[in-house]
Amino acid sequence: MRVIAGKARRLQLKTVPGTDTRPTTDRIKETLFNILQPELLDSRFLDLFSGSGGIGIEALSRGAAYAVFVEKNPRACACIRENLSFTKLAENGKLLNMDVLQALRSLEKKGVFDCVFMDPPYNQELERQVLEYLKDSSIIDEETLIIIEADLKTDFSYVESIGYCLLRSKEYKTNKHVFLKKLP
Repeated sequence: MRVIAGKARRLQLKTVPGTDTRPTTDRIKETLFNILQPELLDSRFLDLFSGSGGIGIEALSRGAAYAVFVEKNPRACACIRENLSFTKLAENGKLLNMDVLQALRSLEKKGVFDCVFMDPPYNQELERQVLEYLKDSSIIDEETLIIIEADLKTDFSYVESIGYCLLRSKEYKTNKHVFLKKLP
């Protein structure tokens, strides 16, 4: 896994050994960031269920001003720290080694994020729990772009009923990205 573009372009990132995380492939990451590029310059980026930190690091490399990484696995957190240091992007990143909902509570009243990316473990409905929390949170507003990486079979038909607009869904062979914004 590597950084695709920007300040840290071509640098190899470490990944967490084992099957606890699913690093986003370079090809899917490139497609995702081609879509996200207009949103990134000087943005505040939140990377939930960060794994090795590859998505947040790519955002920083491509011009995000600040990124918060949320990961509860201590081994994954060590990997994120190493990757931030290696890419020389650590000063623009903050790592929260805790449960996602606990981290979201700790971020309240500390500013709005421009982009929120989440790649939770599949088929546990964690994305729904996060969306339920975020709908009344001070860390997002109607301009915040929310991107969810999920299994192809994950159902998002409920999002409008809980206060979100489904902007688009991009499907790949094994997973998809769903793009949402909070309804006004």
